[in-house]
Amino acid sequence: MTESIRPAEPYIQIAMEHRVGNLLLSVCCELNAPWTILFGPSGAGKTSLLRLLGGLSKPLHAGSRGRVTLRGRTLMDLAEGVWIQPAERRIGFVTQRPALFPHMDAAANIAFGLHGVSGGARRQRVAEMLNLFAIEPLAGRRPGALSGGEKQRVALARALAPGPQLLLLDEPFTGLDAALKESILENLTRWLGERNVPALYVSHDVAEAFQTGADVLVMREGRIEAHGAARVVLAAERERLLHHLKD
Repeated sequence: MTESIRPAEPYIQIAMEHRVGNLLLSVCCELNAPWTILFGPSGAGKTSLLRLLGGLSKPLHAGSRGRVTLRGRTLMDLAEGVWIQPAERRIGFVTQRPALFPHMDAAANIAFGLHGVSGGARRQRVAEMLNLFAIEPLAGRRPGALSGGEKQRVALARALAPGPQLLLLDEPFTGLDAALKESILENLTRWLGERNVPALYVSHDVAEAFQTGADVLVMREGRIEAHGAARVVLAAERERLLHHLKD
């Protein structure tokens, strides 16, 4: 991965308590690494946390409490009545389902979030994104004519085109072959590192966490159980998997 200097101040500060169905999401942490993996079993609250950060879910329960800042800018403060709308947060969000606009071709999908960008700069930004993910030949195709991997690359390009201050990734590479996933991750981490844009990435892959050298947040039952380098916080999980392979 591209080496990046950690910020003097945290990229993200989260202090939140919010019930999602039967799960009490209670999270208090700071993210200081350029690449952080959110690790934990299904139902731990990982997607719920990402949706709250992105502004796609709003805590409405009477007992909800929460404050989130991104690079010192308050995105949410329930006590003060602060709530920044998703479109104004400058956060890119890519999930397992690309959710591309079916009536637009790939280039138009990528350009969708470029509000206030002039025609020439707009075309240049779209061309940069097409090149970054090696999808130039797909520019004129609509989502119905794209494979799963091609759709995900277009979705990533669309998320990066506006120049986000944070990228949220909710298992967007599930189902992709290993070579394609490695290529996408390499290009993506380089681009983010060059622009000092942090990423929070949901993954169940222990080996990937070790290979990337990312910080890891281990989440269980709505709480952060551990936070630190993968070699420390995932050591027990790695040993468990190694013993399982030996058996």
